Amino acid sequence: MIKLSALDKAAEIAIVKCMGTKPKESILVISDETKREIGLILFDNAIRLGYKTLYVEMKPGKTNGEEPPAVIADLMKKYDVVFCPTAASLTHTAARREASALGARVATFPGITAEVMIRGLNADYVKIADRCLKVKKVLEKGKMIRVTTALGTDISFSIQGRTVHASKGLFHKKGESGNLPTGETYLAPVEGTANGVFYVDGSMAGLGLIENVNLKIEVKDGFATKITGGNNAKKLTKMLSAAGPNAFNIAEFGVGTNDKAKLSGVLLEDEKVMGTIHIALGNNKSMGGNVDVPIHLDGVVKSPTVYMDDKIIMKNGKLLII
Repeated sequence: MIKLSALDKAAEIAIVKCMGTKPKESILVISDETKREIGLILFDNAIRLGYKTLYVEMKPGKTNGEEPPAVIADLMKKYDVVFCPTAASLTHTAARREASALGARVATFPGITAEVMIRGLNADYVKIADRCLKVKKVLEKGKMIRVTTALGTDISFSIQGRTVHASKGLFHKKGESGNLPTGETYLAPVEGTANGVFYVDGSMAGLGLIENVNLKIEVKDGFATKITGGNNAKKLTKMLSAAGPNAFNIAEFGVGTNDKAKLSGVLLEDEKVMGTIHIALGNNKSMGGNVDVPIHLDGVVKSPTVYMDDKIIMKNGKLLII
């Protein structure tokens, strides 16, 4: 009998429980040299479990949202289940959207590490799914969101008419997709409506944990207009500027729902931490918005108070609606 490691067990959970992969379904694993360990663990366990599986490796992307090579994008359309453990996220790409539209179930693992995979995939996804769906049900009834924190965050935006997505970790229906590990409910704020300021004091995609100087992001009419906070602010501004002016779009508002996740510097895990929200800049096309740029960067805000219309739904990081 083969003795399975903790990482093997996490991979099996991803394949069997999270994706609900059926015996005759095919699996594609897309990775890069920086995440090869995770890619091969998924591949090896898919083979061990008897699935028709292909492993392909590409050059690491430079930014979250950068399109994969055309040959890989084409392969994604031909498999039932697609795993993407990569350095840069493939979540917000046309390749992922097109594969999902054709029925592929896609799990993305941007920036994944062995530690994050083991910790995050051993969470109770039945409870996480229930939590995600409860938050989704509440947000679907809202028109305006306001987020405040003790640090000085005070930002408001419209969510009226926007689709709310529950990344619940159980992707069993054709076309479903999301991160693994996961646990968040999110939406795209209405373009042009966000105003105020938010402080990123948890972590920032592309930068890691925010430890010394918090990022202050000032927002007017849906765009980040000024970013301050030492070297990290300069790096973030540079990354966004390289993708064009629409990269400064306020792209996402998300609520973490994974009680096992903790701030680690890996955004994949950080944005799922219960007690946090995240606000992203850049592409919102994948979540029902209208801005399509090759970048999507999330900033995690700790211990927020969240108002929906005239109701407090989270107070100092504690969800009041579950």
